[in-house]
Amino acid sequence: MSTNSTNVLAQGIEIIGSITFNNPMHIDGKVEGEIFSEGGTVTIGELADIKGDIKAGEVNIYGHVDGNVSSSRCHLNERAVVNGDITTAVLSMVEGARLSGRAQIG
Repeated sequence: MSTNSTNVLAQGIEIIGSITFNNPMHIDGKVEGEIFSEGGTVTIGELADIKGDIKAGEVNIYGHVDGNVSSSRCHLNERAVVNGDITTAVLSMVEGARLSGRAQIG
């Protein structure tokens, strides 16, 4: 059993409810509910539509998030849209990323 495998929620899949994970996770589908990992990494792909809070060790956002983000590291890529507050130790934003909310860093 591999400990480095990535969980994938592909485009066309919709989940209503909470997701809890340990291994890295990549989401391109729709999620309505909390996404949680004690220290894992989650990537919100360009095709993803998230309605709910995200709590993980590292959060990479390429798609659309309606909810608050809490992490150790958060990266917003050029097509990222976040409607909510971000609480993180380290925040990076690429030109073009949009944040409608507050960012608490440190």
